[in-house]
Amino acid sequence: MNALIEIRDMYKIYNPGENEVYALDGISLTIEEGEFAAVIGHSGSGKSTLMNMMGCLDTPTEGTYCLNGRDVSRMTDDELSDIRNQEIGFIFQGFNLIANLDALANVELPLIYRGIDKRTRRELAASSLEMVGLGERIHHKPAQMSGGQQQRVAVARAIAARPPVILADEPTGNLDTRATGEILGILKELHQAGRTIVIITHDPEIAAQAERVIRIKDGRITEDYRNESRIEEDEKKAQEGIKDV
Repeated sequence: MNALIEIRDMYKIYNPGENEVYALDGISLTIEEGEFAAVIGHSGSGKSTLMNMMGCLDTPTEGTYCLNGRDVSRMTDDELSDIRNQEIGFIFQGFNLIANLDALANVELPLIYRGIDKRTRRELAASSLEMVGLGERIHHKPAQMSGGQQQRVAVARAIAARPPVILADEPTGNLDTRATGEILGILKELHQAGRTIVIITHDPEIAAQAERVIRIKDGRITEDYRNESRIEEDEKKAQEGIKDV
């Protein structure tokens, strides 16, 4: 596998000078193509700042960040906007859907910004909605859907352009237990299909669904380990899939 995310000696310092706050304190991290990783930490741990860095929503005070082979550490705001649009699929806790647009149009919207022609983006959007089980609800608006269905639309929007990495920030934070299971199931299926998934969470039960767990505290990585039970379960499912063919 190739390194998709490479972070080296990254610092994010607020109020440099007398009252410095180290939101990130020398983070180094590599995530390979095809990994399913969870970054976990309590409020104030630095996980949200790290998410902003990985998502090219902010730049570090010091250190480097290479995404898909490109150093994005010192890019301009416009350049970062292009990177976000081309390289990252975002799933947020709050869904961030546009109320007066139906599911199809919500998924299509970022494809417009990528300059994809109308016919192709409609096909991509419809295909993505089918993948998340909403093929029959493409013309429903957010108010006509449950929270879990709205988050599925958000997942479809994130994957429609086939970005190299899907970055999910507390993707189940506003969902009940059933909807949480559905969204995690979709993310696992996407990972098994070869997608790179990074979940940012405070919940150990959510982190346990990933194959790799990265724990952050006080702006530093304190643990980084492979979740062997998750890996074994995925391998078993893959073998069962082969037997069924």
